[in-house]
Amino acid sequence: MQKINIIGAGLAGCEATYYLAKKGYQVNLYEVKKINRNPVQVSNNFAELVCSNSLRSNDLLNAVGTLKEEMRLLNSLIIKAAEFAQVPAGGSLAVDREKFSSYVTSKIQSLENVYIFNQEVTKIDYSIPTIIASGPLTTEKLQKELAKLIGDDDFYFFDAVAPIVTKESIDMNIAYRKNRYEKGETEDYINCPMTKEEYKLFYNELVNAELAISHLEADKDFKYFEGCMPVEGMAKRGEKTLLFGPLKPQGLRKPDGSNNYAVVQLRQDDAKDSLYNIVGFQTNLKWLEQKRVFSLIPGLANAEFVRYGVMHKNNFINSPKLLNEGFQLKNNKNVFFAGQITGVEGYVESSVTGIIAALNIDRFLKGLDLITPSSKTVSGALVHYIINANSNDFQPMKANWGIVDEINNIDKRQGKIIKKAAYSQRAITTIKEFIKLI
Repeated sequence: MQKINIIGAGLAGCEATYYLAKKGYQVNLYEVKKINRNPVQVSNNFAELVCSNSLRSNDLLNAVGTLKEEMRLLNSLIIKAAEFAQVPAGGSLAVDREKFSSYVTSKIQSLENVYIFNQEVTKIDYSIPTIIASGPLTTEKLQKELAKLIGDDDFYFFDAVAPIVTKESIDMNIAYRKNRYEKGETEDYINCPMTKEEYKLFYNELVNAELAISHLEADKDFKYFEGCMPVEGMAKRGEKTLLFGPLKPQGLRKPDGSNNYAVVQLRQDDAKDSLYNIVGFQTNLKWLEQKRVFSLIPGLANAEFVRYGVMHKNNFINSPKLLNEGFQLKNNKNVFFAGQITGVEGYVESSVTGIIAALNIDRFLKGLDLITPSSKTVSGALVHYIINANSNDFQPMKANWGIVDEINNIDKRQGKIIKKAAYSQRAITTIKEFIKLI
């Protein structure tokens, strides 16, 4: 039986393991977290969700919603797990983190031809076909090994995690339940409304609060990824910036129909409905500062924080310079990459790269040409972006319609909703045609 090594049991690594095990390969899956957890991991399970419990929109008019449908058609393990562990979140797919990762771990462990090694990989055996899915927090020893393989083409950005509070500590005499624009059949979000005066007080304290990693400001290579900008970093761009971001009031009127100046939303984080994530509040503030400043939010004065936000360094490689279309390394055909380390951003995006890397290492071993979905699909457009972006200024990318090929026969005078529906339908039709080829 042909052996394949997979380094990393995160979302992408588990997708790749599941795909290749189903194809009959012996998969050696290496995961380090049981012996050397990184600063943001809390569980020994595979596919741990760290930054958020949301896989974002389910709406097919949204690119990430269409990407999920493409993945369903590709038999995605991660989508199966998410739907098994789903918690109410309006039009989004949010999950109970523990239930989600336990489901993935159980499925991987049940595969007879998967061998799990709880150890740190410090040397890569290049004689065995390998998928590197070590994630954005690759261990230092493995980073050094990869540097020997790819040179000094690595990049990094600093990523942040949002805090979580207990539901019972939220003051529902002030906060209220409502989904934005009243989407969904149930009211899944808890909303904390702010007056102009309350917002100004909160804003002033936020921008002047003490940072946890203040020395990063002096780092000449310091940069944030825009998609995970800390809330205080976003606030420092201008007093009204948050009003167009995580605190925007549109679609969230009070139960009496009156408007808010600003609104902080909280989303259910576990199946028991006992924990809530403060949406968009990724942060680099010190823990005591988070308690002080975020308690100024109406409804959170007595909030009990079960997890504070943290900031950590994320690694990703210069994929446009290093990889072929099938996520194969140009200078070593036996090596493939998958997951956030390739420069995709987001749980769903990371997962789909695991599928694409796996199907291509399968084709490579069978002597077939590498193949990826058309860039008329969301998954294919992500691959196209990652491989063809400017290697001199490469930044991570999330799923969005802007990277998907235009539909030539759509009348440009049609509205956005009609065009997005057409994009989605074309993507789903195209991925079905792709599946016939694999």
